Amino acid sequence: MHRTLLVASKATTIRVYCQQCSGMLLKYRKQGKGQLVKTFLHKIVKDNTKERCVCPDCGSVFARPAIIKNREANKIIAGRVFWR
Repeated sequence: MHRTLLVASKATTIRVYCQQCSGMLLKYRKQGKGQLVKTFLHKIVKDNTKERCVCPDCGSVFARPAIIKNREANKIIAGRVFWR
C-alpha cells in the first residue's frame, strides 16, 4: 500500500515587470527565494502579454519560449525584467 504525502507549497505570487518601460507583464506563482530564471506557463496567474515573451507596451522581448521537464516555459533573458 502506497501513501501519498501532500506537501503544502510555499509559493508566493509575484508581479513581473518590463525593465525597459516598467509595464506589468504577468503575475506568477514563484517558489523559493532565488532569482527568476524561468516561468512555467501553468504557474502564470495573470498574463498581460498579447504575444508570448514580448512586452505589450514597448515591444521588448523579455524571454525565450522553451520546454523544460516536458512543460512549456519561458526562459527569462537576464536584465530584461524585475519583480516584486
